[in-house]
Amino acid sequence: MRWRLFYREPSTLFWSYGFPLILTIALGIAFRNRPPDPVVLAVATDDGSADQEAIRTALGTLPLVKLRFLTQADAERQLHTGKVDLLLFPRHGDSQRRYLFDPTRPESRTARLLIDDLLQRAAGRADPIVVADSHVTVPGARYIDFLVPGLLGFGLMSSGLWGVGFVIAEMRSKRLLKRLAATPMSRSKFLLSFILTRGFFLLGELPLLLGFAYLLFGVPIRGSLVSLCAVALLGAFVFAGMGMLCATRAPNVQTVGGLINLISMPMMIGSGVFFSPSRFPDVLQPALKVLPLTALNDVLRGIMLDGAGLSDLAMPLVILSAWGAVAFALALWLFRWR
Repeated sequence: MRWRLFYREPSTLFWSYGFPLILTIALGIAFRNRPPDPVVLAVATDDGSADQEAIRTALGTLPLVKLRFLTQADAERQLHTGKVDLLLFPRHGDSQRRYLFDPTRPESRTARLLIDDLLQRAAGRADPIVVADSHVTVPGARYIDFLVPGLLGFGLMSSGLWGVGFVIAEMRSKRLLKRLAATPMSRSKFLLSFILTRGFFLLGELPLLLGFAYLLFGVPIRGSLVSLCAVALLGAFVFAGMGMLCATRAPNVQTVGGLINLISMPMMIGSGVFFSPSRFPDVLQPALKVLPLTALNDVLRGIMLDGAGLSDLAMPLVILSAWGAVAFALALWLFRWR
């Protein structure tokens, strides 16, 4: 029954197979390897300083800099709205050049360092120690390589929570569970059917996403493919169990939708889907480490990018398994047909 409901619903097919691919393509293109975006520099022109021409000569032909000569009011307005990264006040008489920027914006801090370095070199500054730069271009060290395992984990979480929890709540609101209560089927077999169906769906989702990421962006799989499939299957089971737990007593789809959002939103932000959890304060790190999506993403990245074995990832695997066991046990205990 679960299998027939799945393939008869085109929207379910899209959200299970099409949406993860579209998200991977969009983010992969957005964060692909490409030249850095130019720094947008505004130069205040109110005082008519001759230093403006020196700035134009030093920076005007560089591809890494976009120059805008604006009045102070316009320049400050564009700085506050994020249209420029840095505002430079030229020298006038004995005054110094002055930079105005937001130190909390990474783009502004980078612009401050780059522009000042270029202007100082144009004035004759030389480095006392000669250094050389090397750029990282090896597959496995790019942002897209970090992103794909996170998207895989995010897809497993979303499919498990929404594909199980929402469906059970919908069946209850349509009075279908009352009919199933009259059959010899036990609660455990009913809930187990959702977990097994998630496993079957994963057989199509996993090779499609990984194969697409490898062919289009060269995302590597350095560890065991069997281990990766086993971990993905475990993740699907864990979040299917959590989806069941959300729907055990939910009277309608609105309630279960709120519960799923309450569970998924903190993990989407803090479990390392799009950026590392290490950006959060140290006081939050222990709580973030024990989230099931954090554990799943850590294992997926360990296998795909570091070539780690399952024994090297024992702790996140234990955390993930504990979440699955507790969620399914609680769902079985709390579930009611009515």
